[in-house]
Amino acid sequence: MAAGLSGSTSLDAVDYDPIDHLNQLFAHPSTVSSISQVSQTLRRRQHELSTDIDRIELQQAYQPNSSLERMQSAQAELAQLFRKIETVRSRAVETEQNITSMTADIKRLDGTKRNLTLSMTALKRLQMLTTAYEQLRGLARTRQYRECAGLLQAVIQLMKHFNSYRSIEQIATLSRGVADLQRELLEQVCEDFEMAFAKGEVAARRGVLMEACLVIDALGDAAKSRLMTWYVNTELREYRQVFRGNDEAGNLDNIGRRYAWFKRMMKTHEEEHAAIFPPHWKANETLATAFCDGTREDFKLILERSMRRGEGNKVDVNLLLSCLQETLDFEQSLEKRFSGEPRASIDTLSSADERPHTFNGLISVAFEPYLSLWVDSQDRQLASMVPRYRSQPLIPPDEEFSPQAVITSAIELFHFYKLTLSQCAKLSTSERLLDLSRTFAKYLDEYAQQVLLPVLQAGGQHVPSVHDIVLVVNTADFWHVNTNQLEESIKKRIDNDLVPKVDLTSQSDAFLGVARAAVLALVHIVELDCEGVWREMKNTNWSTMDSAGDQSTYVSELVSRVNGKTEEILGVVAKQQYARAFCDNLVEHLASAYINRIVQCRPISEVGAQQMLVDKYALTKAFTNLILHHNPSPNQQVTPPASFVRRVQQCMNRMDPLLKTLQVRPSPPEGLVQAYLIHIADRSDTNFKKILDLKGIRKQDQPHLLELFSIHREGSSATNEKLVASSPLLTPLMLSSGVGHTAGLGSISAGQGALSAAAAGPRFETGSLGEKLLSAARDISTATDRAGQSGTEKATINENLRNFGKFFKRDIGGLGARFGMRDGSEEGLR
Repeated sequence: MAAGLSGSTSLDAVDYDPIDHLNQLFAHPSTVSSISQVSQTLRRRQHELSTDIDRIELQQAYQPNSSLERMQSAQAELAQLFRKIETVRSRAVETEQNITSMTADIKRLDGTKRNLTLSMTALKRLQMLTTAYEQLRGLARTRQYRECAGLLQAVIQLMKHFNSYRSIEQIATLSRGVADLQRELLEQVCEDFEMAFAKGEVAARRGVLMEACLVIDALGDAAKSRLMTWYVNTELREYRQVFRGNDEAGNLDNIGRRYAWFKRMMKTHEEEHAAIFPPHWKANETLATAFCDGTREDFKLILERSMRRGEGNKVDVNLLLSCLQETLDFEQSLEKRFSGEPRASIDTLSSADERPHTFNGLISVAFEPYLSLWVDSQDRQLASMVPRYRSQPLIPPDEEFSPQAVITSAIELFHFYKLTLSQCAKLSTSERLLDLSRTFAKYLDEYAQQVLLPVLQAGGQHVPSVHDIVLVVNTADFWHVNTNQLEESIKKRIDNDLVPKVDLTSQSDAFLGVARAAVLALVHIVELDCEGVWREMKNTNWSTMDSAGDQSTYVSELVSRVNGKTEEILGVVAKQQYARAFCDNLVEHLASAYINRIVQCRPISEVGAQQMLVDKYALTKAFTNLILHHNPSPNQQVTPPASFVRRVQQCMNRMDPLLKTLQVRPSPPEGLVQAYLIHIADRSDTNFKKILDLKGIRKQDQPHLLELFSIHREGSSATNEKLVASSPLLTPLMLSSGVGHTAGLGSISAGQGALSAAAAGPRFETGSLGEKLLSAARDISTATDRAGQSGTEKATINENLRNFGKFFKRDIGGLGARFGMRDGSEEGLR
């Protein structure tokens, strides 16, 4: 064991592992007794290694080539290297100094050469400047302008080189001489022009004047501006004397003479004067701009003077518009003439041409503050048109009705709007166009109220014809679509900052409200035709029936009448969405009418209720085919749309809880109470009493049933926990001795809630929706004075129509999506 430990092979190995070594030493339990021996051997080995290390360290420290000596030697060598580097650096500095001293003379020679060159160049330029100056003075005296122009440019260019030498007296004197010569040349050229024009010698001296313009060109922009200002004033002097100093000639009705004078003047300029001026001066365009500026200021003074004198209301709007149109045409002719390319049409809705138009609005801007007079005239013209539209026939007598026809006045008003919008867009795209859009909105409301609604507002028992109502539907839809297009067209033309203020959404909704009212009027026509059938149902004795069989006799008659009228109406309704809206509303109103007649047929026995339920199933099946009457064709589907079938079932199934409750016998009483709680499912004693009255239960027997109802109603069953306070089916029912009814269109109020109730209400009780709306408006405004009452009524009616339209928009929008249709229209306002 000790021998194995003392061997150096294992302990000195590179991959020595003490665990493996220990496992070898103590491979058997009997070897544990040798632990102390192994420990002593390890300590002895450790001591030997320590002794060897100390010996080697001493030996290394005192050897001749020891590490310390090598370090000291390295430091000495490094110091010697630094000394050599310093020596090299000092020699480099000394060499640089030597080179600098050697090249100093060369640098001085270079500087001297450069200065000599500059001096020679300056002297040469000065000689050239002096020579050119003297020559220029001589040429100027002899009016040799072509040579003067070339020398003048050279003198001015050479003089720039001596701007920094003006402190030298001779240079300053020469500079003053050059400046004086430039002024003399300018005055001389201007004098030549004045003399030639004053004596009428322009043609004879044209060559001299053309060369003189070259001198002016060389003198710079200030000289050119002076000469052109003189020329423009000379050419326009006669114009200003004739039209500015003469009230008669300067009036707006003589605006054509102004433009004719300008054309004659421009003709003279082109024939006699244009060749004098260099093309890049654009003398003709400068002359035209000055004419436009002066004319604009003249028009401003004339219009302001008219307004100060109180003549604003006397201004002939047609004359104002005629003058403005003539001015726009004149500006456009100038623009085409000087731009070199055609100008974008002012009728274009969106033009990508961003090029600034020099003459666009240069004169016509003077008219813009007074365009409100023109807008007012359009307002007055529209105000006179609406009463005429109301009194004239819906379509001309010599024209036949067609399902796509629109009221003639709507087409006329549409074209008036289109023409007026085009005119205003030419005149102004700012506040005046916004004012016109508000005028459009005002008379769209007037047209809906005073032209379309009165067709539905028939007096007394008179009901408008189907054709008239369909014309209203078509016209309301026509204006609903084109009002939206009108808004977009105005937004494309008006200034960007005013776009958010253009809003015709209310008017669009109002026309949709009129369409909704017209659809309900068509429903009312069917209802009126069914009155006799409902009387037959009411006259049937529902309390003495002994058995329920096939459908009642009145059902066939009711279905026949509904189908006949529906076929007649849908045969002239062009658009699918309105046909669907008519069928939806008709089913809704017929279902409500059926519930009303159930109330009128009391008392109703259990068998009678069962028979009514059978009749309801027959009516439901028949009503699902109503939509098929619209545009029937051999290729039409034989089954109605699934969405319409669901709509019919939802409407007709509303009466199921009532009829199923009436089928239950009053004895035992608990059965009737439980049936009520299951089917009607409310806590109302009043509604439960209505069921008892409908079943014909005697008054003296009702208290017991009411007490039993109260006990069961307050029970803790899961069914009772779901009971509502009042049933939406029974609560509106009135069991008076007259007729039973629900809230229909006749109870329409001024608010959104009433309109929604009217739209969803089951019965359209009168054909005069407009009269009802007017009555509602008057009821709201009874507390106002007479002067303010009219405005309040109109505002209320407008709000009613818009709310009505918003309700209908949600409904009809869904129909369009279901049928994959889009609204069509006549030619758009584009």
